[in-house]
Amino acid sequence: MDLTVIQKIAIFALPVIFAITVHEAAHGYAAKHFGDMTAFKAGRITLNPVKHIDLFGTILLPLLLFFISKGTFLFGWAKPVPVDFRRLNNPKKDMLWVAAAGPASNFAMAIFWALVMKFSVSAPEDFALPMLLMAKAGVTINIVLMVLNLLPLPPLDGGRIAVSLLPMNLARPFAQIERYGFIILIILLFSGVLSRILDPLINLVYTLISTIF
Repeated sequence: MDLTVIQKIAIFALPVIFAITVHEAAHGYAAKHFGDMTAFKAGRITLNPVKHIDLFGTILLPLLLFFISKGTFLFGWAKPVPVDFRRLNNPKKDMLWVAAAGPASNFAMAIFWALVMKFSVSAPEDFALPMLLMAKAGVTINIVLMVLNLLPLPPLDGGRIAVSLLPMNLARPFAQIERYGFIILIILLFSGVLSRILDPLINLVYTLISTIF
């Protein structure tokens, strides 16, 4: 079924907003649980998407790329939840759980959308197809976000996890990569290297979820 760009935006909008909102709120909740109240005081532990949306990274850039690619390419980011790792009960150890909370929430949401997909077959005829398409989008978006964020590159969640797991003499210099992390990510993205790294992992998770459901 061929969809217009506007139809694709309508299908992807809710899953995208839901994915980034829960992802960022999960980081804030985990940080609060382990002793850092920064996100809580900033009002970022919330499912209100307005609190997490970055005007350029979440709306303008993704829409521009979506229109240019005719709905085949999507890239963007949300406003990072503020976390002061020094305030965690055990900064180096707890950093792992705070970082992992985001990708874990995406995996949970991929499961949720897989359930929606499963139940869409029994939905009323007028709702079945839109529900199915939106559920497929939700599964895909959350798997991609989970796998991308687990890439061991600061400031991605996988980079934070790596810093937490590495011995201190290696963790400090590795953490310094963060200042160049976004530039490295963009280079990997537009060179095609990123897709070659992530595609097999995305397919693996997709197959796992498909097997379960």
